Amino acid sequence: MKIYVDLVLLLNFAFDFILLLSVSILLRRKSDVNRILIGAFVGSLSILFLFIEVNSVQLFLFKLIISILMILVSFGFVNLKYFFKNIGYFYMSSFVLGGFLYFLNVEFSYKQEGLIFFHKGLSINFIFLIIFSPIIIYIYVKQGLRLKNNYSKYHKVRINCGEEEFECVGYVDTGNKVIDPYFKRRIIFVDKQLTLNNNFVIVPYQTIDNEGFIKCFKIDKLEIDNKEVSDKFLVSFIGKKISIDGVDCILPEIGEIK
Repeated sequence: MKIYVDLVLLLNFAFDFILLLSVSILLRRKSDVNRILIGAFVGSLSILFLFIEVNSVQLFLFKLIISILMILVSFGFVNLKYFFKNIGYFYMSSFVLGGFLYFLNVEFSYKQEGLIFFHKGLSINFIFLIIFSPIIIYIYVKQGLRLKNNYSKYHKVRINCGEEEFECVGYVDTGNKVIDPYFKRRIIFVDKQLTLNNNFVIVPYQTIDNEGFIKCFKIDKLEIDNKEVSDKFLVSFIGKKISIDGVDCILPEIGEIK
């Protein structure tokens, strides 16, 4: 049996790239495409197993190590849950793709030569790549743009109120239109419950189905993403958990982070 190493290397690289893109899409990972390309290259090195005599256990261990390296290179390591979820979806996508190719092999009588399926001299692997690669890449790019826009609303916030200083993760909410009617100061809502000695301001608010007053404190210094903001703001401590994961405060639209 003839094995064209360059062809197998190219196909391995392409399929590994599609698998890693699929994981990124399914789990909405914010991963740079260059890292995914490097991860796919690491995976394509598995063709070396064609030239090494190993038993089934050793082959399994080598492939497991390769897949772990692919995931770490492509998505990094945050914690064990993050890692196992990545590798679980990677193997799930691999099983789906492998099952699909096996179905085509049986259904349409494709002949298998090593790692490649052929039918009258044409590789089904190439047909699959031509049809599905543009679709998967389009979905990846579209999702990447959406995630980039969403992540741009998250900011590191540091607030100084008198002797109190605290840091939190802020989310820009375009619906936060509450404003101090006296001096036109916009309001930042924080989910902490603090009692400050500073003088406070009572600010009226009105929504579609409710109205009332909120207690606010003057912010002496505000930093967003380590940059001091010159505009004047008030802060209100709402004392209840914000429903957005990982967010401690709600920001109004602020200058260049708008």
